[in-house]
Amino acid sequence: MKWLLLLGLVALSECIMYKKKSLRRTLSERGLLKDFLKKHNLNPASKYFPQGKAPTLLHEQPLENYLDVEYFGTIGIGTPAQDFTVVFDTGSSNLWVPSVYCYSLACMDHNLFNPQDSSTYKSTSETVSITYGTGSMTGILGYDTVKVGGISDTNQIFGLSESEPGSFLFSISSSGATPVFDNIWNQGLVSQDLFSVYLSADDKSGSVVIFGGIDSSYYTGSLNWVPVTVEGYWQITVDSITMNGKTIACAEGCQAIVDTGTSLDIGASENSDGDMVVSCSAISSLPDIVFTINGVQYPLPPSAYILKRGELHQWLPGHELPTESGELWILGDVFIRQYFTVFDRANNQVGLAPVA
Repeated sequence: MKWLLLLGLVALSECIMYKKKSLRRTLSERGLLKDFLKKHNLNPASKYFPQGKAPTLLHEQPLENYLDVEYFGTIGIGTPAQDFTVVFDTGSSNLWVPSVYCYSLACMDHNLFNPQDSSTYKSTSETVSITYGTGSMTGILGYDTVKVGGISDTNQIFGLSESEPGSFLFSISSSGATPVFDNIWNQGLVSQDLFSVYLSADDKSGSVVIFGGIDSSYYTGSLNWVPVTVEGYWQITVDSITMNGKTIACAEGCQAIVDTGTSLDIGASENSDGDMVVSCSAISSLPDIVFTINGVQYPLPPSAYILKRGELHQWLPGHELPTESGELWILGDVFIRQYFTVFDRANNQVGLAPVA
């Protein structure tokens, strides 16, 4: 947003009788400038375009940080829109939601999409089936309007669940269908064929998915670009993983998925609440975990991969720490919380920079 905005002044009279603080300076002194710019998409260049034809600015989808474990956002499907809370998952391909056709226990406590309540729904005879570590999802495919990040994505294919895994909550995940962002781009609803992600830490608000652009206020320095090695996946090459200067994994390089939606634990002892904990006294002695990617080092300090919880100051190993899965590693939310991430569809590359 801010990186696209230009704030200008136009002189309307021949003389100025007095001088006062600009709106920008006043808002900045009160700590309100960032919020103001996010809410007011001012574009002085719009006078050079026909009415309604000004370039599209960034489309931001706020995310809710749930205990630093999952990041949820609300989308609408259908006309009128039926709201659903979903995980924006770069480790999966497409969209599906619980539906009125689902009788699994997992569907009972969630909003259920009812196609009969949408005037824009189009049915198909196609089915969908996906296997997860916790079970499988089955359902049917349909088309409807999806509202996300201020965008109305028309004729979007999505899954309506008929059965879901018992422990499954929400997902953007399906197969054999056009992903939401690809459909948005194909309709010309965003100005760049990319999206970017900022994930807040310590349960704070402010997490966001940005469709069609990059907001430089979320990171410091420059973006480092990493080529995608397998088209269709956000898969990249990791040169090595080290601690205290010693290689602990990927000695000869390995492949990793940059994934906003996978939850995996690392080893630690389990307490009575089922949380994986380590001693607080051990924090100061834990080393950084350093990931070298495309020749650039990305350190994760203990404060990043150990999470503080509650008045007892227990420390929980972070979810989505890079975790081996077969021959692939997962760079998940713990990594992305430290590094603003751009998913560049046009150039098949991932951009990384330290968060601001």
